[in-house]
Amino acid sequence: MRLDRFLCKSTDLLRPEATALIHQGNVQVNGGVVINEAIQVHENNNITLNGVRLTPRPSRYIMLNKPLNTICSNVDEGYPSVFRYVEVERALDLHIAGRLDTDTTGLVLLTDDGRWSYNIITPKKACKKQYRVGLRDPIRDDVALRFEQGIQLQGEKSITRPAKLETINSKEVLLTITEGRFHQVKRMFAAVGNRVVSLHRQKVGEITLDIDVGQWRYLTEKEIMYFK
Repeated sequence: MRLDRFLCKSTDLLRPEATALIHQGNVQVNGGVVINEAIQVHENNNITLNGVRLTPRPSRYIMLNKPLNTICSNVDEGYPSVFRYVEVERALDLHIAGRLDTDTTGLVLLTDDGRWSYNIITPKKACKKQYRVGLRDPIRDDVALRFEQGIQLQGEKSITRPAKLETINSKEVLLTITEGRFHQVKRMFAAVGNRVVSLHRQKVGEITLDIDVGQWRYLTEKEIMYFK
């Protein structure tokens, strides 16, 4: 993680305070003074502040059922932030592992463990995300095959990775994708002449949403280990 984030996770400092102390030369990493707050450090490094070795607090892993018309940001930006719903200390130290659009509901994962969230969001890990999708028009019979083969999105150079489509009824489907292009689900259905009218993420990897709208809970050890 970044050095300034490490300091915040090991003390009661806010990010600007941690950055100021680093710039002042008060922080050492493995015996050497470091004044770059963005340098990457590991929890096993010997990191000291004014000569005192720092030990980070245990990481936190949280599931939230995101309500409609909320924003995946740690501040309100026209819409209320999802962090309003998470009642934990130092909630702003958390970040979101895979954001959702304002008009998309469902499973959001929050953590202060950057290595853990990297395994969710990096394309090379091909983490599966499952969405329940409401459509304007009845789904055509050929769409599942087209999604499985990959389709060309407007403005993209490469086709999408294979995606799995399961029909619930004529206007409601489950879609599982392994990448996270900009507005990908909406653009995929637009590419086959349909329109998404509701979008709800219900699964990330092996973690399944199981709490009510606006509620949150800590992940179990088994759920955390899926992305370790």
